[in-house]
Amino acid sequence: LCNKYRDEILYLVFGVLTTIVNYVVYIPCYNLLHLTGAVSNGIAWVAAVAFAFLTNKPFVFKSHDWSAKVLLPELGKFLGCRIGSGLLETAIIFLTVDCMTWNGNWMKLFTNVMVVFLNYFGSRWLVFRKK
Repeated sequence: LCNKYRDEILYLVFGVLTTIVNYVVYIPCYNLLHLTGAVSNGIAWVAAVAFAFLTNKPFVFKSHDWSAKVLLPELGKFLGCRIGSGLLETAIIFLTVDCMTWNGNWMKLFTNVMVVFLNYFGSRWLVFRKK
């Protein structure tokens, strides 16, 4: 069973770790520096995307070719997917936290879970497709 769902399990593990990275950067920006939810989310997004690419490429999707010929197209598609989900997440944070003054800590956690699922499908079917 573990072998059958290996990619999904690994993506979930690294998705949780990416969420932790994202949250660990967001929380001090939002709570200690008192940046807006949207700005805090943008900063956290950069850290999380870098971590996600560096871990997902080799460990989840078994893409070990780091030559420019392979890396640049993968990175471009990866960033394209992540920018889309990042904009959606930031829009939700902006509307719910910055405009409606909902709890920024809980909304960040909620949106992060949603984004992990969106990013899995983007990475699986667009970025690291098996040839």
